Amino acid sequence: MKPLKPVVVTRAEERDGPLSTELKSLGLPVLIWAAVRVLPADTTRLDEALRRPESFDWIVFTSRHGVAAVTARLSAPPAGMRTAAVGRATAAVLQQSGWPVDLLPSEPNAGGLISAFAASGSGRGLRILYPASSRALPTIAAGLTQLGAEVTTVEAYRTVSSTALNVEDCRTCITRDAVGAVTFASPSAVTELESALGKDDFARLLSRAPAVVIGPTTARALTERGYTPTLAESATLRGLARTSLHAVCAGPASRYP
Repeated sequence: MKPLKPVVVTRAEERDGPLSTELKSLGLPVLIWAAVRVLPADTTRLDEALRRPESFDWIVFTSRHGVAAVTARLSAPPAGMRTAAVGRATAAVLQQSGWPVDLLPSEPNAGGLISAFAASGSGRGLRILYPASSRALPTIAAGLTQLGAEVTTVEAYRTVSSTALNVEDCRTCITRDAVGAVTFASPSAVTELESALGKDDFARLLSRAPAVVIGPTTARALTERGYTPTLAESATLRGLARTSLHAVCAGPASRYP
């Protein structure tokens, strides 16, 4: 049986990181091309908000990094504050930290969160704290505001381009057609990998290896560039890994723009 080609991990993690571990458990070799890295932010506004928790009815989390920033400061949610999580992976990290999850949208994206609040009849008059990335899209804040909520978005962490990515090694793998699939867990990873490789090599990569994405928002970052990504079977790292296995076995699924 021909060996499986490796899967590229573009998210901010090391070789023993959670997505890499999931991929290896399925028998897939891994290439770490961390296109982004996560750094601490100036959390002055976050600290101020958490010092007056009675000012908020809800806190919304969209990533494990936001969870980490808050749970490092609070061991449990303040009385009266309810918790929403976008995606089962984020919810799992919250629960591992001892926090309940009061709202988990069936659709693991910004639209799903907004729809879940709308369907519950919640929104108008709610005060919502949203600890976000420095690159957070305005979708959540804008959508909840349209429902009548008062949303306070505070920077909880910074997402920046990675300085550790060895671009020449990446290009060698692309030339050798030595990549089985490329995983993306955020729009920032798409943007930064394209920027690091250049548009031509990025296009060569995705013309030969299928792009597998964790959710619709990340998929949109690729479709806007002319590619057709494969959506993970579930918006979890396990789902991303399982879909990557199927994609490697099936072959290229992305379109050259």
